[in-house]
Amino acid sequence: MYIPFVDLKAQYNSIKTEIDAAIGNVINETAFIGGKYVDSFENQFAALYGVKNCISCANGTDSLYIIMKMLGIGAGDEVITAANSWISSSETITQAGAKPVFADADSYFTMQPTHIEQLITSKTKAIIAVHLYGQMCDMDALVEICNKHQVHLIEDCAQSHFSEYNGRRAGTFGIAASFSFYPGKNLGAYGDAGCMITNDDELAKKLKMYARHGALKKHQHEIEGINSRLDGLQAAILSAKLPHILNWTAARRNVAAAYDILLGQVPQIKIPVVREQTLHSFHLYVILAEKRDGLMAFLKAAGIETAIHYPAPLPFLPAYRYLEANPANFPVVAANTGKILSLPIYPEITDKQIKFIADTIKQFYA
Repeated sequence: MYIPFVDLKAQYNSIKTEIDAAIGNVINETAFIGGKYVDSFENQFAALYGVKNCISCANGTDSLYIIMKMLGIGAGDEVITAANSWISSSETITQAGAKPVFADADSYFTMQPTHIEQLITSKTKAIIAVHLYGQMCDMDALVEICNKHQVHLIEDCAQSHFSEYNGRRAGTFGIAASFSFYPGKNLGAYGDAGCMITNDDELAKKLKMYARHGALKKHQHEIEGINSRLDGLQAAILSAKLPHILNWTAARRNVAAAYDILLGQVPQIKIPVVREQTLHSFHLYVILAEKRDGLMAFLKAAGIETAIHYPAPLPFLPAYRYLEANPANFPVVAANTGKILSLPIYPEITDKQIKFIADTIKQFYA
């Protein structure tokens, strides 16, 4: 049996008629850049998410950069983010002109508030809360810290579409939030795509202007900006997928629950812990596994694809050698790095496939 890590073809087949029609409409109308399909997706996403403004852009990485630029973050500033995230969370800080500062994780794989507070200085201008794997950070603590120190709270929701904390969705706590619609995300395009959300109308205007060459109207460039536009094809595809996202998210939670039952009693495995009063969207199902590399090879031999998110913590990548990071400052992240393993999870995975994965894991440890 072969089980891919993500099966995007299965998702396409489940809504093929809707996707094909969406693509055909854009081609027939040659609405490739901007236009009604982009406007429609922005309005639909904002309405479903319950926010005032959705500003689309070319990708999730751009969305973080644009938010920081329009908040005035730049040279001499510091921005705190997660040590165990993808590099978009930190490289955009540097691109904006600021310095990235990394926080250790807690037992939920999210940023540790006590460590964050220790890192705040007079140069700190923002905290980028990374809701990693679909699990939301401790937002009560982060909001309190940001209010206390008067720094911006930006949410990186690339992996947490429609996750919830105490009944509020990821991305609705800070001044603005960043989303990625990379194909493998819970809501994914068929290429790069992203957006920003905010309830601040003035900030929304700035975000949109900067992402469109500094102009809200063609040829009327009020500032210098960048070219970061969502194209019509991706917008139409996302609009076709959007009505299904809540059901797909519920399906992911069911897959995670099945894994929990099947793997919960395996002593060499630690299943993910879900924070109380939250809804995890399970972009990834990440276990802590003894003999991780051996298990990964064993699963591959059995036809099961797995992945590691991420093989090296950000502070220890060559890109950040200048920070001279000490693993002792990131004890949780350092301890997890050799154990984290992401198992296949997507709405279309079958109970038979889940059981085969769990049985194969148990066989390895037998």
